[in-house]
Amino acid sequence: MTHDFGDRPDPSRAVVAARTIHRGHVFDLRVEEVELRPGEVVTREFVDHPGAVGILALRQPTGPGSEEVLLLDQYRHPVRAVLWEVPAGLLDVADEDPLVAAQRELAEEADLYAERWDVLVDVFTTPGGSNESIRIYLARDLREVPEAHRHARTAEEQDMTARWVSLDAAVAAVHAGQLHNPATVVALLAGASARVQDWTNLRDAQAPWLR
Repeated sequence: MTHDFGDRPDPSRAVVAARTIHRGHVFDLRVEEVELRPGEVVTREFVDHPGAVGILALRQPTGPGSEEVLLLDQYRHPVRAVLWEVPAGLLDVADEDPLVAAQRELAEEADLYAERWDVLVDVFTTPGGSNESIRIYLARDLREVPEAHRHARTAEEQDMTARWVSLDAAVAAVHAGQLHNPATVVALLAGASARVQDWTNLRDAQAPWLR
């Protein structure tokens, strides 16, 4: 189903000057002067981010109505908290297809393969201050990565634990203010919405992506 409105790219606002004022390990800080309209130039600072993918891994242990989703707890230093999150990762491998990146991240972070992939939702995480865009996939028909082929996790990922949670309980936790990671919140709410429509509103795994 399509609608007669939606976000759209707008290349008409000319960038008249740009520079990188900080190069970081994950992202850079950019300053650009943008001509919003003839004769009006404004300066904007933003985080220049490579983008990311997230995965709502879903299983139905006893059939429709028993949906469970996989969450991982990970320490996030900027907010000094351990957050429950969907598996996710940066698009930091040159020319890597986003779907391939999602498949890799699910295997590395959750020791899972999935046979069925659909686009669940796309989101700009902070469009007023960052160009980060994240595509969240719905991954189903899951199977475990063999022990011999599992990824050796390091740094914060080394301490992650995995938990299967009913989709209903996870959504309730969002509304109760217990979950805060934006990709996770969006993934869970979009997953619940898609389930209401019997998963018929999902997009192809290679659907166009505004980023």
